[in-house]
Amino acid sequence: MKSDGSQSLVCTRLRDVLFVTINRPQARNALNAEVVGAIAQVARDAGSDTALRAIVLRGANGFFCAGGDVSDFKRRLDEVSAREDPVALRNRAFGAFMETVVSIPVPLVAVVEGAALGGGMGLACMSDIVLATAQARFSLTETSLGVVPAQIMPFVVGRIGAVRARRMGLSAERVEGEQAMQLGIVDALADGTDALEALLADWLTRIGRCAPNANRVMKTMAGEATEMVRGVFLDQAAHAFSRCMQDEGRVGIAAFRAREPAPWCVEFSAADIRAVYVGQGTHGASA
Repeated sequence: MKSDGSQSLVCTRLRDVLFVTINRPQARNALNAEVVGAIAQVARDAGSDTALRAIVLRGANGFFCAGGDVSDFKRRLDEVSAREDPVALRNRAFGAFMETVVSIPVPLVAVVEGAALGGGMGLACMSDIVLATAQARFSLTETSLGVVPAQIMPFVVGRIGAVRARRMGLSAERVEGEQAMQLGIVDALADGTDALEALLADWLTRIGRCAPNANRVMKTMAGEATEMVRGVFLDQAAHAFSRCMQDEGRVGIAAFRAREPAPWCVEFSAADIRAVYVGQGTHGASA
């Protein structure tokens, strides 16, 4: 067993499986430039590592990933100038990172505890196999901040379909357990950390029964069909993200940092809903 650690990413190799752990527990393992760069390097190295059999991606201290680091979002807004659009450029760079990770030629297994939010859910959705505790939560939180899940959208749609992706993105709902399985986010659930690690061992054993090169060819074949269309979408999505960031995103991110509700937040009660239908004269018991 070989272990190689850094402040933001810890990697351990066992029987030609690389265990990669995002190690920013103080920020709920949010994705900053250091983490993104380190994961991208792991992905690039995997392309030339012919002995590698699989990669396992997990978050430290029982939390998978809270998505993009909000402090990075604030810096992007401060960099906006009239001559160029650094927000769009950086957002598209994250798409390039996602494309690098999805091109890993060996099975990528996401092990999710705590939550996978925003970009963290994107990382889970681009993985080949997703294992989670029954209590793990998944959410596309971007619209609650006034931005959009731009660069992760092709990967979310690819995993759960457009209808379900719209449902999650338009409501920022959080799903877990059996619901996450029904939506297609999760492949298998476990009740607690010990059971999750036993489940991971079982899936790695399954992968270990498959011929290494056959798995590489299989994964390449499965990904080739959508690559060209995805690249065009990601270019356009970067600019859409930037427009949102410079508009509602300024307000939403400021509210998040202040731990206050965004000004567009509104709540409904069952009494509100009933009043609507009573007012319409359409509320009554079904026949």
